[in-house]
Amino acid sequence: MVKIYSRRQEMEQALEAELDLVAQTVTFQSNTYDVNELRFAVPKIGTVYGTALNYEGELANLGEKVNEAPYKNPPKAPVLYIKPRNTFCAHKADIPFPEDSDYLQAGAALGIVLKKQATRVPIDHAADYIAGFTIVNDVSIPHESMHRPAIKQKARDGFCPIGPWVVDASDVDRADDLNIHVYINDERRQSNSTKNLIRDIHTLLADVTDYMTLYEGDVLLVGTPENPPLFQAGDTVRIDIEGIGSLENKAVAKSTKGVNV
Repeated sequence: MVKIYSRRQEMEQALEAELDLVAQTVTFQSNTYDVNELRFAVPKIGTVYGTALNYEGELANLGEKVNEAPYKNPPKAPVLYIKPRNTFCAHKADIPFPEDSDYLQAGAALGIVLKKQATRVPIDHAADYIAGFTIVNDVSIPHESMHRPAIKQKARDGFCPIGPWVVDASDVDRADDLNIHVYINDERRQSNSTKNLIRDIHTLLADVTDYMTLYEGDVLLVGTPENPPLFQAGDTVRIDIEGIGSLENKAVAKSTKGVNV
């Protein structure tokens, strides 16, 4: 059993509960439910920050491009971007599929949820600032250019499914070695592990807070693995992260469904 923090769609406040990952049950206030019986809302969170180029394979795939203009060198600090609130999407809610794209990319990311305000956090004390971990699908329209912010590609409505819950940090023993799998229509299309991060979780948190403050409830994504699988309208995407759970969403043509948080 692990401690989680979640928000039901019919409730505004976040609730503490116990999750049995093997039995796939959640216990709220002495009542036990099958996880598939519950409708989860996006957990109570603040700003979501994505991290680019933090998987070894992702950076390797760029090859000599990292040495070309305008940067001419590999990044020396974390490369961040924001997934704004309009992108938030609950577990089992539909991802609005835009009319101007044939495919979307599934971005499997472990999300670090901040426990308290964090400024210039020493690596040795980074764990003290982590409330827990969640699953995020950093959805984007396929694109190659890293020369300008990919707002049009990454900040569409519903392009950031989050949840279903936040697992308490005390119940995640080895966050830097968690297996991650992505399934499209129940077919495994990607596997990786957080052991392949360039900056491990504590180093990433220290490096980011060296130049900017993160606040309680903010979510820092550790990055997304190389070769993200593609999906189309009508496809169901599921991200499994070891020790955290599963996040599942279906892509539906934008004209028929909206965002559900």
